[in-house]
Amino acid sequence: MQQRGVGSRLRVAAWVLVPLGLVLALGGIGYFLTHYQGATVMSEAMEPTYRPGERLVIERIDAGKIRRGDVVLVHVPDRYQGRPVLQRVIGMGGDHVVCDGTRITVNGKPVDEPYVMRGEVNPGTGPYDVKVPDGRLFLLGDNRGNSNDSRFFLDEQSGSVAASGVLGRVQSGLTVPAVCVALGVLGIVLTLVGIGLGIGGYASGRSARRPLTAVPPRPVV
Repeated sequence: MQQRGVGSRLRVAAWVLVPLGLVLALGGIGYFLTHYQGATVMSEAMEPTYRPGERLVIERIDAGKIRRGDVVLVHVPDRYQGRPVLQRVIGMGGDHVVCDGTRITVNGKPVDEPYVMRGEVNPGTGPYDVKVPDGRLFLLGDNRGNSNDSRFFLDEQSGSVAASGVLGRVQSGLTVPAVCVALGVLGIVLTLVGIGLGIGGYASGRSARRPLTAVPPRPVV
């Protein structure tokens, strides 16, 4: 009777752990796949911040969440042979972006750019003075000497690109993705433990229900 009670408790634990584990696993993995994607740096345009071959986590965001200074993965249909590129947001819709060849200002305020390759601000191109159209972004690479960015398309809406073309923002910290992965792993572990308990409970129940075989008495000599 006691063994049957143990089996019953194991099966109850399994019924709790397996659904809980599946919810956590599917929730964590599903959230990550819905809100994030992976990307590999394919060029030197964002050096020294991001180097070729480096794997990045891209957070999918709406255009309204983009901020100056963000590094975004953007798709521009008529540029870069249709391939998404990584570039940094310098100006947004309505901003006045000016470069005199030695520094960049946005709406009259100098932009601090410690991320720029070897302190270069505008090598290889001349000064520019643009007004970013509404709903668009002015983008530059951190490696200004090797970046085919907004400076080279100034005759196309001031070099800007549509904010709607942003596929996501580089996730600087891995806190949220790590939490998603941890939930997924925890869910898988709970599911496996629950399955193990269920099997143990089933085996214990069968053992408890097995009839005892009577042992015949020894013959008296």
